[in-house]
Amino acid sequence: MSWLLLVPLVLLTGHTIVNALLLRRPPRDAVTERRVAVLLPLRDEADRVTPCLEALLSQRGVPRLEIVVLDDGSADGTADVVRSVAARSAAGGPVAADPPAGESVAADPAAGESVAGGKVRLLTGATPPDGWLGKPHACAQLAAAVPEAEVLVFVDADVVLAPDAVAGGVVAAEGFELLSPYPRIVGFGRLVQPLLQWSWLTFLPMRAMERSPRTSLAAAGGQWLVVSRGGYDRAGGHAAVRGEVLEDIALARAVKRSGGRIALADGSALATCRMYDSWPALVDGYTKSLWASFPSAFGAASVVVLLLLLYAVPPLFVPTPWWPLAVTAYLLGVAGRAVTARATGGRAFPDALAHPASIVVFAYLIALSYQRRRRGALTWRGRPV
Repeated sequence: MSWLLLVPLVLLTGHTIVNALLLRRPPRDAVTERRVAVLLPLRDEADRVTPCLEALLSQRGVPRLEIVVLDDGSADGTADVVRSVAARSAAGGPVAADPPAGESVAADPAAGESVAGGKVRLLTGATPPDGWLGKPHACAQLAAAVPEAEVLVFVDADVVLAPDAVAGGVVAAEGFELLSPYPRIVGFGRLVQPLLQWSWLTFLPMRAMERSPRTSLAAAGGQWLVVSRGGYDRAGGHAAVRGEVLEDIALARAVKRSGGRIALADGSALATCRMYDSWPALVDGYTKSLWASFPSAFGAASVVVLLLLLYAVPPLFVPTPWWPLAVTAYLLGVAGRAVTARATGGRAFPDALAHPASIVVFAYLIALSYQRRRRGALTWRGRPV
């Protein structure tokens, strides 16, 4: 067995290292005078919206900030939780360090309910029309509610931002129409979740993505997106991605098609995201969208085979005469995962040592995603996907 078989792994791990060194990071203690709207879509998030909203109400460095929340048909009292958190804030709980000078976020009643003394506007979402998925429709309604905002900051309910995160994200996004600062993933799923950042750093040329108009060179994470109003409108907004399961990546591609620039950033120092708390929740979350990450089932199968050959098969040869080659291949994979963890606020060890197992589980989730899609069994938040 030739040592030349290690060339792809050496190149990929080297690429991971280069990307990690080039990774953009939003600055701390930033200040922006731009008019910023933080947009929070919610559907059945009563159990986790509190820390997210409290963090938004504590933002600083953004004197022209407004927070707009949309309750998208929740059945668990999400809107009541939002009102409760806002009331505590208005009564002396967590408040914005730089409140709008002389401005109120409150609009006319038809535009939503003003809560927290005008710090938050709460909208009631409409039922998605035919051809629309729930989250793109919720985001489109939120964007339409803030026509004067210069920057739109989309945040998911499972994200908790540091007090200077919004300002830092807006400053880091200067020169781009869309910036995706990826939060530090916490909670369940250490075997699978870190593969998101690892895949970007390993296979996506970051600087080429920023310069190239090719939509195939696009990535984004919808947990936290910073989008210029002009770039959003030119791209067609969420209406342009109304039926997309991966609306975040689709929006990044739409921005590129309209002539805009996009970028990824490491937001781990400014944001955390608790996506899943159990294996069933993780499986449901991944399988609903993994199929949409590939152009076809054949493309998905090709990627799965390649990943297995590169990262999962080599350890099987450790008990053979080719063990030096197998161990080296394994260590190259571990090195890539460890570099990714160090660059994105994750835990390098012992997590990186399980990289072959991570790839096997990921391959299983891809296969399960396609199987569920063929059966028409994909749903999310009670809606079909």
